[in-house]
Amino acid sequence: MCTECGCGLSGEPAQGGRQSMVHGPEHPHVHSSEAGTGPGSHSQVVPVQRALLEKNQRLAERNRGFFRAKNLLVLNIMSAPGSGKTTFIEATAQALAGRARLGVIVGDLATDNDAARLRAAGIPAIQVSTGTVCHLDAAMVSRAAQQLDLDSLDLLCIENVGNLVCPADFDLGEDLRVVLMSVTEGEDKPLKYPPLFHSAHVAVLTKCDLAAAAGFNRDLALANLRRISHHARIFEVSARTGDGMAAWAEYLLRVRQAPKPDD
Repeated sequence: MCTECGCGLSGEPAQGGRQSMVHGPEHPHVHSSEAGTGPGSHSQVVPVQRALLEKNQRLAERNRGFFRAKNLLVLNIMSAPGSGKTTFIEATAQALAGRARLGVIVGDLATDNDAARLRAAGIPAIQVSTGTVCHLDAAMVSRAAQQLDLDSLDLLCIENVGNLVCPADFDLGEDLRVVLMSVTEGEDKPLKYPPLFHSAHVAVLTKCDLAAAAGFNRDLALANLRRISHHARIFEVSARTGDGMAAWAEYLLRVRQAPKPDD
């Protein structure tokens, strides 16, 4: 959340050397560097954070109901920057070609590079530029979804902002939380960022074609994933070579056909 990583914070030093930092419209509270005083004191910020998360949860449930009415399987794809989310989504679309239609909402602090890349590959994609906010939230997803022809899709992939902290707290209305971990990141990411990995329904080891070159310890990585993401389904893939993508695509098709809890 924003008090832990500073997402959305901006501002100049105020009078007396205090740093007042005001969030954008999605984060309507003020922080002060003088602990326990002023409008940014911890006692006042915490209730606002709670209200923010509760509001997001209500919007997420509304998103979920809307997406299910459209018969969409929705994935919230999360990872550190550089884990290969966009390439993985491209490869997923290729693996599902002719069997399921995929659209994407892409979150980044700036640029529309990833969305443009996906559109160039023939994948409908909408870019959400979050500015200094380091995660997507349910309201952002709702607005972006209105710009896609959801009736023409079977799957909606939400490519979250590259971050292993804040996205764990924000439900977007997804059916599946998918966390990616590339072999080039080492084996201990689940131990360092347990909330996000613990919340995942699926964990995907990416860039497996680079495992030998990176000196990746597969057994240790899998043990760490199973320790933290003990309820998650684990896939090992290389989007570049296609290894593992067929099994991932078959899994998505099975999940999409399975009855939802409210069905």
